[in-house]
Amino acid sequence: MKFRRPRSDDRKDGPRGPRPCTFDLLGFTHYWGRTRRGGWAVKRKTAADRFSRALRAVALWCRTNRHLKVREQWKALSRKLTGHFGYYGITGNSKALDCFRFRVKRVWRKWLLRRSQTAHVAWDRFALLEQTYPLPPARLAHPLRVT
Repeated sequence: MKFRRPRSDDRKDGPRGPRPCTFDLLGFTHYWGRTRRGGWAVKRKTAADRFSRALRAVALWCRTNRHLKVREQWKALSRKLTGHFGYYGITGNSKALDCFRFRVKRVWRKWLLRRSQTAHVAWDRFALLEQTYPLPPARLAHPLRVT
């Protein structure tokens, strides 16, 4: 597999240039991206298969434990999110962390909707619920410190 630094003239092949090689390792997709100064750097984001696997695991947990009290569900989901952020919380991956947190909120709301035929948890009502039981914010556990 070729994973070389793209040449400076690689962008001239098309509007965005040819896509440099990528590879997955340890749950991250490594790819070449531009820095703020315009140079090339290896960047990392959550691999798509790991992202969807983690989301499916959360959805399955919500489905099998929807009978629990909301407080207990919130505690467990908070632990799951904190663990996910602890591993995948690296510099350059904050977009994937925010997306994961939003998707977990959507899944949790979906399974709260299915607890009974009469209760309807609209987004405004879910926002009130989230004020009482806020999910942890996406944060970087391993930020890159450049000195």
